[in-house]
Parts: sequence; structure tokens; C-alpha cells
Amino acid sequence: MKKRIMKSFPVAKLIPRLLMLVSVLLLTSFSSGKRVKLNIVFIGDSITEGGALKQPSLEATPLIVQQILTSKGRFSSVNIANMGYSGHTSLDFLPATNTDFPKVIEAANALNKDTSATLLFSIMLGTNDSAIFGPNGSPISAEQYDQNISKVIDILLNQFPKAKFVLQYPLWYSANTQNNAAYLEEGLNRLESYFPKIDNLVKRYTKLAPKRIFAGDKSGFDFFKKNHTTLFKPEQGKKGTFYLHPNAEGSKELARIWVKGILKAI
Repeated sequence: MKKRIMKSFPVAKLIPRLLMLVSVLLLTSFSSGKRVKLNIVFIGDSITEGGALKQPSLEATPLIVQQILTSKGRFSSVNIANMGYSGHTSLDFLPATNTDFPKVIEAANALNKDTSATLLFSIMLGTNDSAIFGPNGSPISAEQYDQNISKVIDILLNQFPKAKFVLQYPLWYSANTQNNAAYLEEGLNRLESYFPKIDNLVKRYTKLAPKRIFAGDKSGFDFFKKNHTTLFKPEQGKKGTFYLHPNAEGSKELARIWVKGILKAI
């Protein structure tokens, strides 16, 4: 009786076919996925506002975030409201002060008319809170900063229970920063004391409001510290040239950092 000889199929020919099949499946899965509508309210100070930029209406970080997210193809629409105000602190955004909070509510209500869209608040505060003097309420201790951010979140969550929040970490500034306000090394140390409070806020709300509060990407502080001469605008102050605000290129880099936290939340 003759034995049947089985011919082996060359593995080298099989691999490209498998890779092609996987690629097709991934593309099909992605294209058939539901695209999300996203509305973002940005809460912050002059860095968010883009006040130190030559063309804030084109170069402000929230606008760059919108452009990046739109280009990703995951979203059918991305609408934003820039609620950044130069020199403002977390105290200015408290409902009780009746300063910035009504504007935030107005912007959020306008965006939230489309209830099919995800509403997200991106918050980066702390720079002016950390100042020795100048901005409203400064210096604001780490404990008070924690309480202020918590109050803002609680009220917004109550009014927009389906909203999500990203707490973006504040940026490094040079230890000689002093314009009309004084920041200096004391302020920089205070600024860093806010980071553990942000971490704890996110942990606390994981139980209080699951899948609602997220931390942004923490790399911005060290990244801008290392690259401040190219990514920050040099400004003249009472202690010499200081670095506080991102320039146009820095605004783009900050947008990429903010997008990481926003995508994690979505």
C-alpha cells in the first residue's frame, strides 16, 4: 500500500495573507464604529485664553485641540468654548463669587442643546492660585485649591450629570516670574503642591462619580521646564527675563498633551 505524502504549505506565503486579512478586519471595524459628537468647555487662565499669543483667535490651545480631535476621524463634530481668563484663579470660578461661573454655565448650556453630544469640561487652573500676591485670593493653599476645584466640579455635575471632566495639570514657570504679580520660587513650590491634590480628586470622584472625572497627562510640567526657551514666550519682569506663557509652538505642544487626557475620558 502506497503512503500518501502531504505537501506542506510554505509559512512565508501564509503570513502576508494573514496580515492583509487582519488589516481588512481592523479597517472594517473602525469604519463601522459610531462616530462621537464632542462638546468641550475649557476652563482656565491666560494660558487657556491664549492672551500672550500674537493671534489667540488662531493659536490658542483650545483651538488647536479642536483641530487635532477633528482630524482623528473618531468624531462627527467637535465644538468648543474657551473660558480662559487672564489672571484668574480657581476662586474666580466659584459659583459664590459670581464672576466666571455664570459664563461657564452659559457656554455649557449653549453647547449642551445637542443632547446627543458628549459634554466635557477641561480644567487647567493653578498658575495664578500659586502666586505670592496679585491674582484674586492668591496665595491659595493646596487645601483651598482642592476645595475650590471640588466645588466647581460638584455644581457642574449637578447641572450636567452626564458630563465628563478632565483635570489638566498646570505648567512649570521660571522661578523668577514676576510681572504685576509675584510668583517666584515660593509660588512654583506651591504650584507643585497642587499635583497630589489633583491626583486625590480623581481618586475620590472615582467612587462618587464613576467614569466622570479623569486626570490629564502629567508630562507637561517637566516637558515645558526642559524646553522653555523654545516653547515659552520670553517676557521682561522685575526679576529679569521670565517664562510663564507658551508661545505659538508651545500652544501646539500643550494641545497635544491636553488631547491625551481628553481621549482617555472619551
